[in-house]
Amino acid sequence: MNARAAKPVGTVTRGTTNPNRLRRMDRWIAATHGAELRRADDPVAVDLGYGAAPWTAVELLQRLRTAAPRARVVGVEIDPARVAAAKPYERDGLRFRHGGFEIPLPERPSLIRAANVLRQYEEAELAAVWARLCARLAPAGAGTRGGLLVEGTCDEIGRRHVWIALGPEGPRTVTFATRLGSLDRPSDLAERLPKALIHRNVPGEPVHAFLHDFDRAWASAAPYASYGARQRWIRAVRDLAANWPVVDGVARWRQGEVTVRWDALAPRA
Repeated sequence: MNARAAKPVGTVTRGTTNPNRLRRMDRWIAATHGAELRRADDPVAVDLGYGAAPWTAVELLQRLRTAAPRARVVGVEIDPARVAAAKPYERDGLRFRHGGFEIPLPERPSLIRAANVLRQYEEAELAAVWARLCARLAPAGAGTRGGLLVEGTCDEIGRRHVWIALGPEGPRTVTFATRLGSLDRPSDLAERLPKALIHRNVPGEPVHAFLHDFDRAWASAAPYASYGARQRWIRAVRDLAANWPVVDGVARWRQGEVTVRWDALAPRA
């Protein structure tokens, strides 16, 4: 079946968006997935559910091209009125299409970013959505891990994010990212957990234990606060990494990030 003719899959989101809202996620993608985009023959990225205005798609193109100059971005929206409103912003490397989780493109993208899209769905619906999106990613092969799905949630002005990165094989990592000056304790990020984890922040679940340990490491790192919130965060993450599979290093921690393997935080059951 021609993907362009397929009926869009999904429901219309609230459409809330703001300039620079997704800057932390974009910078992480450029830093960690940029090499894959450069290796791709045709590095296509999808901004899925970009909302009532096209700012996040415009910004995604700008940020990806710092890492992969040939990158193209396609904004995909299930609301046709939003697509029509975005059309005047099309330019070289940027297009907008009507569609949903089926991803109405002939090619399989190197990146799908779905930010603040799945929070409105039921947890029981999530596995099917993930499977559908991962199946649309560029496949793994010789010298490539394949495309990347980045699915997560942030606040309205982009100070606090949590996102899950998935490859064609499924979930890989969870990243917590914040503007450090806005943070009282790491568990403040719990309110931005993606749908897969938001209801699992309860005793007995791994994500709850992780945030509890992160708060404890943050408290232990209080003496470093005199050097600034960044140094306190770095120290806390270094301590956290003694017991949790942190997969990044100081260069990312300095940005107010920490990335952990998915299997360490995945829900029980």
